[in-house]
Amino acid sequence: MPAQLNPAQREAIRYLDGPCLVIAGAGSGKTRVITQKIVHLISAGFSPQAIGAITFTNKAAQEMSERLGKMVKLPEGQRPLVSTFHSLGVQMLRRDGQSLGLKRNFSILDGDDSANILQQALGTTDRKVARAAQHRISLWKNALVDPDRAAAGAKDSLEHGIARAYRDYAATLAAYQSVDFDDLIRLPVQLLREHVEVAQAWREKLRYLLVDEYQDTNACQYELLKLLVGPRAAFTAVGDDDQSIYGWRGATLENLARLSTDYPGLKVVKLEQNYRSSVSILTAANRLIAHNPKLHEKKLWSEHGIGDPVQVVPCEHDEAEAESVVMRLQAHRFERRTKFSDYAILYRGNHQARTFEQALRKEKIPYVLSGGQSFFERAEIRDLMAYLRLLANDDDDPAFIRAITTPKRGVGTTTLQALGTYAGERHVSMFAALFESGAEQRIGPRQLEPLREFGNFVNRTGWRAAKEPAAQVLDDLLKAIDYRSHLFATADDKVAAARWQNVSDFVDWLKKRADEDGSTLVQLAQTVSLLSQLDRKDGEVDAVRLTTIHASKGLEFPHVFVVGCEEGLLPHHGGRGVAEESGGDEDGADAAASQGRRAAPGRSGANDDARAAPASADAARIEEERRLMYVAVTRAQRSLTLTWCRERKRGREKYAQLPSRFLAEMQLDARPKPGATVSADAAKAKLAGLRELLAGGVSSRSR
Repeated sequence: MPAQLNPAQREAIRYLDGPCLVIAGAGSGKTRVITQKIVHLISAGFSPQAIGAITFTNKAAQEMSERLGKMVKLPEGQRPLVSTFHSLGVQMLRRDGQSLGLKRNFSILDGDDSANILQQALGTTDRKVARAAQHRISLWKNALVDPDRAAAGAKDSLEHGIARAYRDYAATLAAYQSVDFDDLIRLPVQLLREHVEVAQAWREKLRYLLVDEYQDTNACQYELLKLLVGPRAAFTAVGDDDQSIYGWRGATLENLARLSTDYPGLKVVKLEQNYRSSVSILTAANRLIAHNPKLHEKKLWSEHGIGDPVQVVPCEHDEAEAESVVMRLQAHRFERRTKFSDYAILYRGNHQARTFEQALRKEKIPYVLSGGQSFFERAEIRDLMAYLRLLANDDDDPAFIRAITTPKRGVGTTTLQALGTYAGERHVSMFAALFESGAEQRIGPRQLEPLREFGNFVNRTGWRAAKEPAAQVLDDLLKAIDYRSHLFATADDKVAAARWQNVSDFVDWLKKRADEDGSTLVQLAQTVSLLSQLDRKDGEVDAVRLTTIHASKGLEFPHVFVVGCEEGLLPHHGGRGVAEESGGDEDGADAAASQGRRAAPGRSGANDDARAAPASADAARIEEERRLMYVAVTRAQRSLTLTWCRERKRGREKYAQLPSRFLAEMQLDARPKPGATVSADAAKAKLAGLRELLAGGVSSRSR
């Protein structure tokens, strides 16, 4: 075991006598503990493939796998399982989902496909209404609440309507032999509960589990873990109650408290030594989070030295704030000879990014925007991609459903449900099923005609796409489906024109790539699922990172600016959708979700820890907002600057602002000192002077 591990890390790694909870403070080396514990388990006699490490993101799983691969050299088939919750769920359902009536090649619907089905179930064309219902149904699923319980517990007519849509939505998914993202956890829970032999087989397959970011688990994930570890309870959970910031999507701190109740012999180890931040930054973080009630008391400490004092910068308004941050960043970089990628600007909501983007562009400073919408996530691009996916693989049921209904061609939900049910019985794709003679017994001639007409069109286009130049086939495809008319029929002219321009840009890009590679459209389509990654090379460029605080979790930067530290913004006081707050997880989610954990239906208070129970929903919301500020502060390694505006623009109106209560809680003086408030003119003047200084420095070095 490496000598550089601290005593708490060694204790967490060596403990194998029962269930273990590692309370890992920010920057305390939790990934190192997980990977070293896997190595220790192997040396203690555990078969490597009987060890599973569960993370929340593909990026975290990939990083952990790479780190582990450098520590233990094993053939691919003998390596420990390192995956996300959802990837594990897919594996379980592919192997044993037939016990629940799922075909082995079931389809996984993405959020956009699910929203389309919900729009039909709700009988609405309003995308925001569908997204709000989608978020509510997601919370129900994460709390293991089925449609009947949802309907019985509905508090008002709105929830009753969503519960009815939930029932129809579930029936449609079953008919399509499809699952959504939340089902990838919910259905494995059902599988292990209802089939004892399957549960035992999985417990034998995974004899020791390690779970990262445990504080972010919801009720459904907790139940899955409990069923997987069984009576043996051989697991290590790693988490931090001070970094629980996903209450609005169903995560609950109750899961940390429940561990002590469900596993009385639980070993708790605290990692309090921070390897990331200076003492000044940690002092501010500790003072802040001390205002929250604790499940497990801890206090971060560091050997990195005092470091730069934490700065608070009052600004006149939004524009002055952006100019000031850019000016300070430029000056700091010039003085310290740092890289652009050493800096991050963190904000509460995506709407704050625009003024900073403008200020950075003006100064020709490269930046990367995280947490926003990728070009490839736009609905119009996904529509066209559905056709390309179907050309590449006609067994792709979600692509088939999206393509046949966009633009509309007289094929309704009832027809697709009948086709989906028949395809499920035959264990074939919906595309293959529509050509079988048996389909004629289940679907009327008038409904079957447009299905087969579409199928023949796909076959004709597919034949051409494999042989003819991609550019011509693409142009003919768009003309045949008359996609431009569809856009202008479903949106106002300005929006439709912008969407059509996006489609044109995408088609031009595909043509150029086909020409350069000498590839056919089918060959291009076979890689289309990777296209969304092409504009996401965040870690490879020397650029300032602009990101929401939610999206910054798990990251660290030498120098951090946290902007908009004002009452109503940080802490947020509700009234805006989750997209603004979280970095765009759902683009129209129920604003009630911003009220934190109270939004999750079906919660049980039976296992509440009295010390951690908030006095009210408002207190719970402020506690989560405080944890969010704590996450922001602890992203910083060497310097931290916090800014707030005395006045902020919303629409055409300007509103007076107050500094965030969190600044006072960190014992930082937020009051503007005489002449210290940064105005836009002062910031611009300083920037101009800095430009001259930088230009002089460059010219003198060139001489």
